[in-house]
Amino acid sequence: MLPLLLLAAAPPLAPSPERLRADVATLVGFGTRHTLSSPDDPKRGIGAARAWAAERFAAIGRACDGCITVEQIHRRATGPRAPGGVEIVDVLGVQRGRDPNRVVIVGAHIDSRVTDVMNASADAPGANDDGSGVALVLEAARLLSHRRFDATIVYAIFSGEEQGLWGGELLADTAHERGWTVSAMLNNDIVGNTIGQGGVRVADRVRVFSEGIRASEALPEQQGRRAEGGEDDGPSRALAKAIDGVAATIPGGLDVFLDRRPDRYGRGGDHEPFLKLGYPAVRFSVGAENWDAQHQDLRTENGVTYGDTIDRMDFAYLTKVTAINVATLARLAAAPAAPAEASISGALSRDTTVKWAASPGAARYRVRWRRTDAPNWTDARDVTGTETVLQQVPVDDDFVGVSALSADGAESLVTFAGRERPRR
Repeated sequence: MLPLLLLAAAPPLAPSPERLRADVATLVGFGTRHTLSSPDDPKRGIGAARAWAAERFAAIGRACDGCITVEQIHRRATGPRAPGGVEIVDVLGVQRGRDPNRVVIVGAHIDSRVTDVMNASADAPGANDDGSGVALVLEAARLLSHRRFDATIVYAIFSGEEQGLWGGELLADTAHERGWTVSAMLNNDIVGNTIGQGGVRVADRVRVFSEGIRASEALPEQQGRRAEGGEDDGPSRALAKAIDGVAATIPGGLDVFLDRRPDRYGRGGDHEPFLKLGYPAVRFSVGAENWDAQHQDLRTENGVTYGDTIDRMDFAYLTKVTAINVATLARLAAAPAAPAEASISGALSRDTTVKWAASPGAARYRVRWRRTDAPNWTDARDVTGTETVLQQVPVDDDFVGVSALSADGAESLVTFAGRERPRR
């Protein structure tokens, strides 16, 4: 939960459905934002859309005395969906925190497409996929820009998602090259509709997809996590659970559906390159997708209307998804980094000894535990130092994790405590 002191000292983080709608309408107005469309036309195509996004970040930065700076990172990419090659550009709004190297990232892709993924000229409004996510990222920047955080927040707008997750890969690689400590990456892709395929309406929840076993772990690490029972407590799953907890504190908000897989079945998104590098990352997506409104030429056939147009969106719903993102970013950017490692020992004992690595800037730590048949943490103890003993909590029957707390009580993600290993 965001600490009460922080909430009392800052204005409410209330997203505006009117601003979200206006931003999506502007994005739709570029005609197409296909990755292979014109990078130079001032009114139509991906170049015009990226320039507009960069100016939005710049305007937000001017309004907060330069608290947000704009950066554009580039890479040439070639693949089956861009055989001649294309320049991939990510537009970043960077809100520097007290620690410039520890970052939380919120992102969405700006490119759009129709039925033929190679068709760069047809109108591809991309209202929900993914104008909704881009509008959310811009709104988050507006709302958080007047606050000062320990971590740096990176507001990321990706290109090349539809051609191969190239924009997400570019930023993930950039984070690795710059030595960033990425505390969390929130990918928002298709987050603005409540009417799904066949007319089903799902307006009370948002799906958050997360991996359990880390994609970056080698086989011995995966086997170790299996032996410890930590399949449901990897960093990305811990992030999803934290988001669920944050959402529960927002009056009139949405339930978070913890979807326990990295993404929708057989599909992917811009968070996946971050997972491959070991960073905690999740994907937000609507409770019920409408595939007639995804990757479709604008047309009507047999009485069915196809196309990703703005009239299919629900901006009250998008406002609620935005609120969850904003509150999560505020909590994690205000908190210290999660402990880099934590361990438990206590075989043949009724007590469990817990040890963990110190987190820079942590005022204290929260040791959490639960029975091994429970999905969520049920008990907690706040301590100083980096070791404690949980009496009458047998190691065989309980899972344990440790988070770091700021002086104001902002809490990091929970680091799952595995077996204590000898130091090299």
